[in-house]
Amino acid sequence: MDCRICELRHRQFICETCLKTHLHDLRQQTQYYSSDRDEQVVKATRALSDVIMPARTTRGAHAAVQHQVEQLQCGLVKLRKDNEKKREQLRLLRETLSSRRRNLSTAKLHTSSVLNPSAHSPPLASTREASSLTNLSAEISRARAGLVQELVEVFNIVEVGGRPPIGGKAGTKGEWTIGDLILPVPGDMRRYPPDHINAVLTHTIHFLSLLTFYLGIKLPFEIIWSGGKLGVGQPLIGAIKGTETGGWARWHTKHPLHLSSSPSPAHVVPSPSALDKLSDPAPLSSSVLAAAPPPSAPQSSFTTALAMLLYNVSFLAYTQNVEVPLSQTGDVLSNLWMVCCSAELGRKSHETYPHLPAPTPPSFPLDFSQLLQATVANPASKSRRPVISRSSKAISQPGQHDGRHIDLTVLEEDDGWDMVDDDV
Repeated sequence: MDCRICELRHRQFICETCLKTHLHDLRQQTQYYSSDRDEQVVKATRALSDVIMPARTTRGAHAAVQHQVEQLQCGLVKLRKDNEKKREQLRLLRETLSSRRRNLSTAKLHTSSVLNPSAHSPPLASTREASSLTNLSAEISRARAGLVQELVEVFNIVEVGGRPPIGGKAGTKGEWTIGDLILPVPGDMRRYPPDHINAVLTHTIHFLSLLTFYLGIKLPFEIIWSGGKLGVGQPLIGAIKGTETGGWARWHTKHPLHLSSSPSPAHVVPSPSALDKLSDPAPLSSSVLAAAPPPSAPQSSFTTALAMLLYNVSFLAYTQNVEVPLSQTGDVLSNLWMVCCSAELGRKSHETYPHLPAPTPPSFPLDFSQLLQATVANPASKSRRPVISRSSKAISQPGQHDGRHIDLTVLEEDDGWDMVDDDV
């Protein structure tokens, strides 16, 4: 409209009714668009939660599984490489063992051809044949000594913590280990878990089997495995057929040389008792029947098997001219070390000349019942040095090749064993 005074055009004025109508329409449009917006938001939220999120979760799980598969494949590649290396090492060891067995078989055949052992064969008729046989026996002895030195190095039989006498002070005896595992004396076995005892006994049995195979020695107690093969299953030990000398032949029942992982009455090691009877063999002889438990007693099964193992080691030491007194039979690894260091190592055998008598001859002084009684008493170890060969004051140390033997200082042995309190 125009102004009546200045005649200029001004804003148009809207009446109240039109303004209300306009505001009403604006509110309706706002409500419509708000409801449409809320509906779109709900649809988007539903699509995100029902479609997109499950797809994302599935893709994430697939990626995690794929990552795990890649890690397993990398580990599998490493395991295959490690298995190939171990197979190669096992192949080399088998070839070495086969070569040694062939050498021993050749030596046995050569000896048999020279001796021609039969019931009707005449004795050696000439000095030349006797000299040849003596030389052959010496060569076999040197070959056996070399094999035993390598065997000691492979099983790593060492004494840990020992000290020789210095400045007038008495020496101390450390703990003997095989394959870095300590083999305690019978009185100290209760201080170690069953898995440790089983592992170290397995190493010791394997070492003893190879040692007797190399030396051609037949032991009074035979060790078999429940799995039918060496190292498969659990070891069992029992007497072979033999004479009544030594009182061991009647123990033909197989006893387990193995401890159960769960404590049971059959594997409880008795607490140590007085050892006054060990210094006087007469009371032991009078109580042999009382000390020898029947084969059916489950409490004595492992202890009996352990005594059989100690008896085998003592007889093996006797065949190599090493004296092992009754008080020292529990130091198995120390006794085996002395056997491997003997100056008479490999000179006599049950399979080659000169022949040894079958187990056990009357000259073998150890009685199995006395050893069993001492083992049941379970004496604990005391710091002492071992007794060496009856015929030589020098021992050789396997693994050092300076000639055939290396002389070591022989230290004296303390008499008897210390008593320990039963703290189990």
